[in-house]
Amino acid sequence: MNAVVITVSDSCFAGEREDRSGPAVAARLREAGFTVEITLVVPDEMEPIAAALRQQAAGTRLVVTTGGTGIAPRDVTPEATRSVCDRILDGFGEQMRREGLRSTPLAPLSRAVSGSLGASLIVNLPGSPRAAVESLDAVLHLIPHALALLSGDSRHPEGSGDGEPRVR
Repeated sequence: MNAVVITVSDSCFAGEREDRSGPAVAARLREAGFTVEITLVVPDEMEPIAAALRQQAAGTRLVVTTGGTGIAPRDVTPEATRSVCDRILDGFGEQMRREGLRSTPLAPLSRAVSGSLGASLIVNLPGSPRAAVESLDAVLHLIPHALALLSGDSRHPEGSGDGEPRVR
């Protein structure tokens, strides 16, 4: 499975700070068996984020962002994601925040969202390397099934009931 990682950061985009989150997320995706085709950095601005999401989702099934999910005035990744998605997957953000509470009481401040754009899945992650990887790990097991559903495969994965695949 192919994936793209987009880092949302003004300072990384301007070359003032090294991007550590994007490479950490890309490494974790590779460990999980994904081929990370592209990693890119965009500024914390609605239109560049939305344009990157649209462009990457047009050619890749999994688009993962890191950064811009907090409550600071320039944190607009969730808004950009909502503006391009066909459907929002509320459970991904809920799961990431629930798991994040194991590491920090600040996890509920994340506004990360996930959703679909056509047959692609977009997943927002926080900006710190540790939080990004922990949040990805919280939903990583759901991604293959979500991608299958988006491609039209509605069979249930093994272990989701009586073990027999079903077609709805």
